[in-house]
Amino acid sequence: MKNKVKAMSKDYDVVRYPVMTEKSTMVLEKANAYVFAVDKHATKPEIKKAIEGIFDVKVVSVNTILNKGKRKVFRGHRGRRADLKKAVVKLELGNKIELGTGV
Repeated sequence: MKNKVKAMSKDYDVVRYPVMTEKSTMVLEKANAYVFAVDKHATKPEIKKAIEGIFDVKVVSVNTILNKGKRKVFRGHRGRRADLKKAVVKLELGNKIELGTGV
């Protein structure tokens, strides 16, 4: 990248963790897109800036999904799972994010 942007702590507040499921792996192989769990109140431009800052890649598009938490009963106690917002981030051709390396 020509304008290298330093990742700030705010970027890590926006992007929580990568979602590694069978479906997200298929999306990665077909469309060069990665799925991340993000802050519930994060906007698409904030997510784009955070991904570009953390991983030093060029983002083409960001699509978001808001999964509402389900009501559950566990051992007679009623409860509710938390809401989860996911972002599908499509990268420019030739860019790649190493998720499984642990570095």
